[in-house]
Amino acid sequence: PRKKKSPSVTPEQRGSAVKTPTKRKLQTKTKSKSTSPRKRIKIVPGSLNPPDNWERIYKLVVELRSDRSAPVDTDGGSELPEKHLGPVVHRFQVLTALMLSSQTKDAVVGETMRMLQKHGLTVENINNTDHETLNGLIGKVGFHNNKTKFIKQAAEIITSQYNGDIPPTAEEMMKLPGVGPKMAYIVEHIAFGAVSGIGVDTHMHRMFNDLKWVDSSTPEQTREQLEGWLPKEKWGEVNVLWVGFGQEVQQQKEKMLRKVLDCSSPKEALGLVQKLRLDVKKEAKRFGLEEKVEAMDLESNQ
Repeated sequence: PRKKKSPSVTPEQRGSAVKTPTKRKLQTKTKSKSTSPRKRIKIVPGSLNPPDNWERIYKLVVELRSDRSAPVDTDGGSELPEKHLGPVVHRFQVLTALMLSSQTKDAVVGETMRMLQKHGLTVENINNTDHETLNGLIGKVGFHNNKTKFIKQAAEIITSQYNGDIPPTAEEMMKLPGVGPKMAYIVEHIAFGAVSGIGVDTHMHRMFNDLKWVDSSTPEQTREQLEGWLPKEKWGEVNVLWVGFGQEVQQQKEKMLRKVLDCSSPKEALGLVQKLRLDVKKEAKRFGLEEKVEAMDLESNQ
């Protein structure tokens, strides 16, 4: 006997046969949408309560930084640019110094800036400098290949869109390649004397979390939270003040310990640098300052 033919399946029927798993996938996607985190609400400047005792700590840092002897005070973005070549060149050099500073120590930025100034650090000359030459000049800074590309592109945009001068606001500067909020707010303050935001780097981000002044996971979140409570008249100074303080705590431990022991509130200052990860007992022993530090402990226990 002949075998019965199985009924033929049309392409349409085949298509319908695989629709069920597709539906399940769609249902899974719908579920994941409902459990996705909500969009973070932007913090309005001045809308947060300030941390307890912040003013006392801030004043203590101002006192400890009064000698202006940190690396940022000699090789920072406000000190390196040449003022004698006029405001337009000065502004471009401020921008360049900040673009070079990312992931690079101030001393290396200073050395690189002086090499560029010797070469001729103007928008016109950077436009006329080939990629290879510029890359060689800035070869000691971190990520110099990217920075060469960004500086060249920025110089072209400044020439074609801004009549040879840097953009006049932080918001406009952030449209330049390689320029983020931190750089833009600092350049705006140094170059134009304007303040529309706080320049926060990774070191400030770490320090303000250590002090419990913010509770954040990125420098941008730290900036928003800081702007939420710090009085606006301090926005322009906070970067160089705290960056320099952090440099001394981490890189110039003996000098910082001696300044702490000689300041108006040594006990409080010792507690502050300890919070910022300076091992006071270890470093005091290393630099022969044990007795002075122990004397502070005895005083606090009496």
